[in-house]
Amino acid sequence: MSRGLVAEHFIESSAEDVSGVDLLRPLIEAPSIKAVEIPAAPSVVIGEVIAITQEGRTPLVLYPGQPGTAALPARTVVDLHGAHLGHRVTLMFEGGDPVKPIVMGVLRERAGWPLPERPGQVEIDADGERLLVNAKEQLVLRCGKASITLTKAGKVLIQGDYVLSRSAGVNRIKGGSVQLN
Repeated sequence: MSRGLVAEHFIESSAEDVSGVDLLRPLIEAPSIKAVEIPAAPSVVIGEVIAITQEGRTPLVLYPGQPGTAALPARTVVDLHGAHLGHRVTLMFEGGDPVKPIVMGVLRERAGWPLPERPGQVEIDADGERLLVNAKEQLVLRCGKASITLTKAGKVLIQGDYVLSRSAGVNRIKGGSVQLN
Protein backbone atom coordinates (compact mmCIF):
# COMPACT_ATOMS: atom_id res chain seq x y z
CA MET A 1 0.00 0.00 0.00
CA SER A 2 1.35 3.42 -0.87
CA ARG A 3 1.70 6.35 1.47
CA GLY A 4 -1.27 8.04 -0.20
CA LEU A 5 -3.56 5.10 0.60
CA VAL A 6 -2.42 5.08 4.22
CA ALA A 7 -3.10 8.85 4.41
CA GLU A 8 -6.56 8.40 2.82
CA HIS A 9 -7.32 5.59 5.26
CA PHE A 10 -6.25 7.83 8.14
CA ILE A 11 -8.32 10.78 6.88
CA GLU A 12 -11.40 8.59 6.39
CA SER A 13 -10.95 7.14 9.87
CA SER A 14 -9.90 10.29 11.67
CA ALA A 15 -13.41 11.07 12.83
CA GLU A 16 -13.48 7.71 14.53
CA ASP A 17 -11.15 6.48 17.22
CA VAL A 18 -8.33 4.86 15.22
CA SER A 19 -5.75 2.59 16.81
CA GLY A 20 -2.23 1.93 15.49
CA VAL A 21 -3.30 -1.55 14.40
CA ASP A 22 -6.07 -0.05 12.28
CA LEU A 23 -3.57 2.24 10.60
CA LEU A 24 -1.22 -0.63 9.84
CA ARG A 25 -3.93 -3.09 8.77
CA PRO A 26 -3.61 -2.24 5.03
CA LEU A 27 0.11 -2.94 5.23
CA ILE A 28 -0.36 -6.13 7.27
CA GLU A 29 -3.01 -7.44 4.88
CA ALA A 30 -1.03 -6.49 1.74
CA PRO A 31 0.30 -9.41 -0.32
CA SER A 32 3.63 -10.53 1.06
CA ILE A 33 6.86 -9.73 -0.74
CA LYS A 34 8.52 -12.78 -2.21
CA ALA A 35 11.95 -13.58 -0.80
CA VAL A 36 14.85 -13.49 -3.20
CA GLU A 37 16.11 -16.98 -3.82
CA ILE A 38 19.84 -17.44 -3.25
CA PRO A 39 21.34 -20.57 -4.74
CA ALA A 40 22.63 -22.96 -2.11
CA ALA A 41 26.41 -22.75 -1.81
CA PRO A 42 28.41 -25.74 -0.66
CA SER A 43 28.87 -25.69 3.09
CA VAL A 44 32.67 -26.15 3.01
CA VAL A 45 35.11 -26.41 0.10
CA ILE A 46 38.72 -27.60 0.32
CA GLY A 47 41.16 -25.33 -1.51
CA GLU A 48 44.86 -24.51 -1.50
CA VAL A 49 46.82 -21.38 -0.54
CA ILE A 50 49.18 -20.66 -3.43
CA ALA A 51 50.43 -17.19 -2.45
CA ILE A 52 50.07 -14.43 0.11
CA THR A 53 50.01 -10.87 -1.22
CA GLN A 54 49.69 -7.31 0.07
CA GLU A 55 52.37 -7.71 2.73
CA GLY A 56 50.84 -10.90 4.15
CA ARG A 57 47.26 -9.63 4.35
CA THR A 58 45.62 -11.38 1.40
CA PRO A 59 45.93 -15.09 0.61
CA LEU A 60 45.38 -16.26 -2.98
CA VAL A 61 43.50 -19.56 -3.20
CA LEU A 62 42.54 -22.17 -5.77
CA TYR A 63 39.70 -24.65 -5.32
CA PRO A 64 37.96 -27.26 -7.50
CA GLY A 65 35.12 -25.84 -9.59
CA GLN A 66 36.06 -22.21 -9.04
CA PRO A 67 35.05 -19.68 -11.70
CA GLY A 68 37.97 -18.95 -14.03
CA THR A 69 41.49 -20.33 -13.82
CA ALA A 70 43.25 -17.55 -11.89
CA ALA A 71 43.77 -17.71 -8.14
CA LEU A 72 41.21 -15.75 -6.17
CA PRO A 73 42.02 -13.28 -3.38
CA ALA A 74 40.43 -14.41 -0.12
CA ARG A 75 39.72 -13.06 3.31
CA THR A 76 40.75 -15.15 6.28
CA VAL A 77 39.77 -15.76 9.89
CA VAL A 78 43.14 -17.37 10.74
CA ASP A 79 46.69 -16.02 10.58
CA LEU A 80 48.42 -17.29 7.46
CA HIS A 81 52.14 -17.04 6.68
CA GLY A 82 54.75 -18.49 4.35
CA ALA A 83 54.70 -21.92 6.00
CA HIS A 84 51.08 -22.33 4.84
CA LEU A 85 51.86 -21.95 1.12
CA GLY A 86 50.79 -25.11 -0.69
CA HIS A 87 48.66 -26.31 2.24
CA ARG A 88 45.01 -27.23 1.95
CA VAL A 89 42.51 -24.90 3.59
CA THR A 90 38.80 -24.94 4.33
CA LEU A 91 36.85 -22.27 2.45
CA MET A 92 33.39 -20.77 2.82
CA PHE A 93 31.92 -18.03 0.64
CA GLU A 94 30.58 -14.61 1.57
CA GLY A 95 26.89 -14.56 0.70
CA GLY A 96 27.34 -17.83 -1.20
CA ASP A 97 29.35 -15.97 -3.89
CA PRO A 98 32.02 -18.33 -5.34
CA VAL A 99 34.38 -15.42 -6.10
CA LYS A 100 34.43 -14.24 -2.46
CA PRO A 101 36.18 -17.07 -0.56
CA ILE A 102 36.94 -16.86 3.15
CA VAL A 103 39.69 -19.10 4.60
CA MET A 104 38.21 -20.71 7.71
CA GLY A 105 41.21 -22.82 8.68
CA VAL A 106 44.28 -24.79 7.59
CA LEU A 107 43.90 -28.55 7.34
CA ARG A 108 46.37 -30.71 9.20
CA GLU A 109 47.81 -33.42 7.02
CA ARG A 110 47.82 -36.92 8.47
CA ALA A 111 51.44 -37.62 7.59
CA GLY A 112 54.07 -35.47 9.25
CA TRP A 113 51.98 -33.90 11.98
CA PRO A 114 53.02 -32.50 14.32
CA LEU A 115 56.12 -31.10 12.69
CA PRO A 116 59.39 -32.40 14.21
CA GLU A 117 60.86 -28.88 14.19
CA ARG A 118 59.37 -25.45 13.89
CA PRO A 119 59.55 -24.08 10.35
CA GLY A 120 61.99 -21.23 9.71
CA GLN A 121 60.70 -17.87 10.72
CA VAL A 122 61.46 -14.19 10.72
CA GLU A 123 61.23 -12.61 14.13
CA ILE A 124 61.36 -8.86 14.69
CA ASP A 125 61.65 -7.42 18.18
CA ALA A 126 58.95 -4.95 19.16
CA ASP A 127 61.38 -2.05 19.50
CA GLY A 128 62.54 -2.46 15.89
CA GLU A 129 66.22 -2.59 16.81
CA ARG A 130 66.79 -6.29 16.20
CA LEU A 131 66.01 -8.60 13.28
CA LEU A 132 66.42 -12.33 13.75
CA VAL A 133 66.23 -14.64 10.73
CA ASN A 134 66.49 -18.43 11.12
CA ALA A 135 67.14 -21.07 8.46
CA LYS A 136 67.70 -24.82 8.82
CA GLU A 137 70.50 -25.34 6.30
CA GLN A 138 71.60 -22.10 4.66
CA LEU A 139 70.76 -18.41 4.64
CA VAL A 140 71.65 -16.33 1.59
CA LEU A 141 71.41 -12.56 1.18
CA ARG A 142 71.80 -11.64 -2.48
CA CYS A 143 71.77 -8.42 -4.47
CA GLY A 144 72.96 -8.57 -8.08
CA LYS A 145 76.45 -10.13 -8.15
CA ALA A 146 76.99 -9.72 -4.39
CA SER A 147 76.01 -12.25 -1.73
CA ILE A 148 76.53 -13.25 1.87
CA THR A 149 75.92 -16.92 2.66
CA LEU A 150 75.67 -18.45 6.13
CA THR A 151 75.74 -22.25 6.35
CA LYS A 152 74.65 -24.73 9.00
CA ALA A 153 78.31 -25.84 9.33
CA GLY A 154 79.33 -22.34 10.47
CA LYS A 155 80.79 -21.00 7.21
CA VAL A 156 80.36 -17.35 6.25
CA LEU A 157 80.92 -16.72 2.55
CA ILE A 158 81.12 -13.14 1.26
CA GLN A 159 81.27 -12.73 -2.50
CA GLY A 160 81.23 -9.71 -4.79
CA ASP A 161 83.12 -7.89 -7.53
CA TYR A 162 84.38 -5.44 -4.92
CA VAL A 163 84.56 -6.10 -1.15
CA LEU A 164 85.46 -3.28 1.22
CA SER A 165 85.99 -3.56 4.96
CA ARG A 166 86.25 -0.33 6.97
CA SER A 167 86.51 0.26 10.68
CA ALA A 168 86.84 3.34 12.87
CA GLY A 169 88.40 1.06 15.48
CA VAL A 170 90.43 -2.14 15.22
CA ASN A 171 89.75 -4.24 12.10
CA ARG A 172 90.80 -7.76 13.13
CA ILE A 173 91.22 -10.78 10.95
CA LYS A 174 91.55 -13.86 13.11
CA GLY A 175 91.41 -17.51 12.21
CA GLY A 176 93.16 -20.88 12.44
CA SER A 177 95.11 -19.67 9.42
CA VAL A 178 94.85 -16.52 7.30
CA GLN A 179 95.53 -16.63 3.56
CA LEU A 180 96.04 -13.54 1.44
CA ASN A 181 95.74 -14.12 -2.32
